[in-house]
Amino acid sequence: MIRFDRVSKRFHTHRQRPRSFHELFIEGWKLWWRQPAETFWALRDVSFEVQPGETVGLIGPNGAGKSTVLKLAARILEPTSGRVMVRGRVAALLELGVGFHPELTGRENVFLSGAFLGIPRREMARRLDAIVAFAELEDYIDVPVKHYSSGMYVRLAFAVSVYLDAEILLVDEVLAVGDAAFQQKCMDHLFNLQRSGVTILLVSHDLNAVQRLCHRALWFDHGRIRMEGAPAGVVQAYLDHVHRRDERTLAPQNQEAAFPRWGNGRLRIERVYLTDAAGMERYQFETGEMVRIHLRYRALERVERPVFGLAIHRHDGVQICGPNTAFSGFEIPWVDGEGELSYTIPSLPLLEGTYLISVSATDERDIETFDYHDRAYMFRVIRGRHPERYGLMAMNGRWAHDRLSVSHTALAR
Repeated sequence: MIRFDRVSKRFHTHRQRPRSFHELFIEGWKLWWRQPAETFWALRDVSFEVQPGETVGLIGPNGAGKSTVLKLAARILEPTSGRVMVRGRVAALLELGVGFHPELTGRENVFLSGAFLGIPRREMARRLDAIVAFAELEDYIDVPVKHYSSGMYVRLAFAVSVYLDAEILLVDEVLAVGDAAFQQKCMDHLFNLQRSGVTILLVSHDLNAVQRLCHRALWFDHGRIRMEGAPAGVVQAYLDHVHRRDERTLAPQNQEAAFPRWGNGRLRIERVYLTDAAGMERYQFETGEMVRIHLRYRALERVERPVFGLAIHRHDGVQICGPNTAFSGFEIPWVDGEGELSYTIPSLPLLEGTYLISVSATDERDIETFDYHDRAYMFRVIRGRHPERYGLMAMNGRWAHDRLSVSHTALAR
């Protein structure tokens, strides 16, 4: 249904707009003499096919070329080189309100959208009630769409697109504008379209939706296809790449230096870092991995019975735990000079998210604070292969089942 054959797309970039007639004249002179303009290649030598009835998801960072692919498939853009072949009636939901006239009512825009695709007015009138009901706009269908909220816009745009009996549906990230209930409604309808044989090309940053809905995924990076295959494998490879790239920003030297800190300084915590089971310094872990938190200190004088502690907070400040050496019965008689403690978590129970660590050094009665770093060190947890995904922590419990009775239906059989 869709074929891209060595497709490239180039755009000319203009960093500054002319602010006067003089600047406009200079820009025109440059074009007249064909002075080379700055160019940006949104796609480079892209080839792929989408079979009839197949749903293909396009994933990747912003600016990778995904939306350009949809616009080329919709014939909004033409390739700079290569060929784009599309066979069948296309409905496109690319940008919020594209194709809608702001001065026309929702009803008038429904008929206008049908006219663009050559659908007779009588046929659009037959579908109107279903479109309005799906969009949940019965009370606003005769209001000019310029007065619609962004959610109302996208509901009407999606409803029109899916009720045009298209053979190919192109969907960009606009569904993220709707509320949770409408997003689920759209997802259910996309499943129905799949069952009816509609070919779908989907761009989304919702990687769970890509895995649920798509038969195949394409990972785009800097205008090229970096990986193609089953959604689960492509999504995991993409996430691994993102996590490796982002881990560099989690290292303490890349975090904000001016974190809240207080204490009299008799005992100072000089460095905090995390390591894995192999002793490698890391700031990104999977649920269930071993994590060791290191606290390196310097005592300016002899300090009797110090207590070292730490706290782990969720990104919004909620404290998850707060262990210290006193609670654990780990007594340190005295310190003087430099030393290091470590706190080992054999199996990290935290689920996917970003977390912050506070560290402290106090006297044994928790009256004198030597040093306190408040939510100063960041680390990230990714799900990896752990099956749990909802909530804050993995309980790692076990299910059990005992049949206490047998139903009459089972006895009759």
